[in-house]
Amino acid sequence: MSVYSDWPDLDQHIAQIMPDIISVRHYLHQNPELSNREFNTSRYIADKLKNYGINFRSGIAGTGIVAEICSDNPGGIKAFRAELDALPLTEQTRLSYASKVRVDIPKKGGGSEETGVMHACGHDLHMSMVLGFARLVAMHKDKFTGSFKFIFQPAEEGAPDGEAGGARQMIKEGVLGTPEPDVCIGLHVTAGPLGEYRLGQTRTTASADTFRLEITGKSTHAAFPWTGIDPVPVAAHIISAWQTIPSRQVNLSQSMPPVITVGKIYGGQRHNILADKVILEGTLRTVADEQRDFVLDRMQSISHGLANAVGASAELTLSSNNYRSGKNDPQLVESVVPVLSQLSPHKVVVDGGTYGTDDFAEFARRVPGLFIRMGATPPELSASGEYIWPTHSDKFIADDRAIALGIKTFTLLSRHLG
Repeated sequence: MSVYSDWPDLDQHIAQIMPDIISVRHYLHQNPELSNREFNTSRYIADKLKNYGINFRSGIAGTGIVAEICSDNPGGIKAFRAELDALPLTEQTRLSYASKVRVDIPKKGGGSEETGVMHACGHDLHMSMVLGFARLVAMHKDKFTGSFKFIFQPAEEGAPDGEAGGARQMIKEGVLGTPEPDVCIGLHVTAGPLGEYRLGQTRTTASADTFRLEITGKSTHAAFPWTGIDPVPVAAHIISAWQTIPSRQVNLSQSMPPVITVGKIYGGQRHNILADKVILEGTLRTVADEQRDFVLDRMQSISHGLANAVGASAELTLSSNNYRSGKNDPQLVESVVPVLSQLSPHKVVVDGGTYGTDDFAEFARRVPGLFIRMGATPPELSASGEYIWPTHSDKFIADDRAIALGIKTFTLLSRHLG
């Protein structure tokens, strides 16, 4: 039986609010802000909630907001999460509402550099979906059961170094309390067929640790390398040896492998002088807490061992703004797949999760969580044969039509979950 058979004009009700909600999306896309700096975005969301007559609290974890609605019928407590922040990218989409925002961001070692800012991860759509759904619930309380929390979260992309933020800080400041939700739902758009749903049976997203390895040698003339200690070959050996961790040291019959990526290498002063230091920066992605602990220990041991073998030293440090791996409640997944199947012309894909990260994982560690990925590529773009740029690309494009589908998804899931 259809979840909305007793609400046959649901599509029309959603269509009535869509002109306003699409204008919200376009405004947010044109005016993106970086993590923990979402001041205008937060004010804009707050003003919309006021206009819709929805009660809310602001200033949580800085710019975060939680809105609350109680329906006319008894039922459970359901939370829905959206993210406020954007990425430091200069947009190249040529959309009529493309971002032209430019900001200066601090550089390591001093100074700053200018960058564009772009909603390249779909957070503008997520805010619009949750805001539109909140408006729909407020207008039709008789059609829903239980109560709702609508969480607008700052700094999902990671707070600046030395700052707290994101889901962890919102939880610390009580966003899930009084009362605690029975379920928390997050929907994330991706590049892919419009309306195609993907969700992990248990694992959803990877953990991510940003690391920095500083290898210290001894500088000398390149003509007499034996009088110094060259950290460059040490760095090369460490990078190669690290890759044996996923291929030779992790039990691949029990879990997906970790991913160790060195994205930046620098050091040295001149072509004919041995460097005194080489620095590696990168990211570690793991699929479970136990795997993370094991891999970090092995990275530490390998780097120390190889450096010490030639008289160098190595120090591995981690950023404080790490992401923990996420999970879905398997019973919730099993329960909602038939509901999602009613909404999409595509088969619902239940998979082993993604190596992408999202601090929605923090909510799902506190209460039963449901994290869903949904394709949002315009069909016309897919049919053109052009390359489809993924999220976190300066050419990522998501379809406005995904917003109405997201609102309907939230509606059917909330009615199904009771």
